[in-house]
Amino acid sequence: MENTPIKLAILDLYEGTKNLGMQNIQDIVKEFSLYVEYEIFDVRSEKQVPGLDYDIYIFSGGPGNPLKGDEAWLSPFHKLIDELWQFNKYGEGGKKYCFFICHSFQMACHHFGVGTITRRREMSFGTFPVYKTDEGKKEWLFKALEDPFWVADFREYQVIDPDYGRMEELGAKLLLIEKERVSADLHRAMMAVRFSDEMVGTQFHPEADPNGMRSYFTDKERVIAIMEEYGKDKLESMVRDLNHPDKIEKTHHIVLPFFLHKAIQGVRENMLEFA
Repeated sequence: MENTPIKLAILDLYEGTKNLGMQNIQDIVKEFSLYVEYEIFDVRSEKQVPGLDYDIYIFSGGPGNPLKGDEAWLSPFHKLIDELWQFNKYGEGGKKYCFFICHSFQMACHHFGVGTITRRREMSFGTFPVYKTDEGKKEWLFKALEDPFWVADFREYQVIDPDYGRMEELGAKLLLIEKERVSADLHRAMMAVRFSDEMVGTQFHPEADPNGMRSYFTDKERVIAIMEEYGKDKLESMVRDLNHPDKIEKTHHIVLPFFLHKAIQGVRENMLEFA
């Protein structure tokens, strides 16, 4: 039983767009290679959605409107979330652990009906602080991080207006929220939700590796494009945050690795219990 590999599925929702997220996720997963074997599913381009054959699921970020997609993958995607939820609630033989990131976090929030998806007035791009709610201050996943702590955040859409009645019905908890917005009429986005003991998600990118991002944002053409779109101050501020060991680097080393450690521990305990 000790040598039985834990099976992990990485669901790639980037639809072929160039990104750092998938490589960053794989790099973190590979740190657990003594215990885990993983497989990647190209959800949107190849219509690949896994079944319930895996112990741990990591759902990636991705571009576009989280409310729209090709039904050839969208319907199986939401069916998988339903099946994972039902398995954890009623199934026998253990639990399935899930982490949703950015685009897939928005999709999961919509799926469970815990918030409203809207398009932001302007795209969030860079490094920002996120703030713990009362539930977030008790959340084990973020215990080693300050309040606020810093995250990499790149999104055109957001989840707002948390439905606390629906959350109570599910047993879900809002853990993190966005910083105060400049204008009083702008909502503070939901930045992390624990849907259940086994299922959690973040609006930000916990996998973001500051080393890779520094290289990515020093490419000449990319630098010019960022400065034209967001300004020189935004670029310089982001680079400073990437060089700060207690900002993005700390989040990178804690959130997804802590989730995987706890999930692997849970799967191992389930294997022993149901052996």
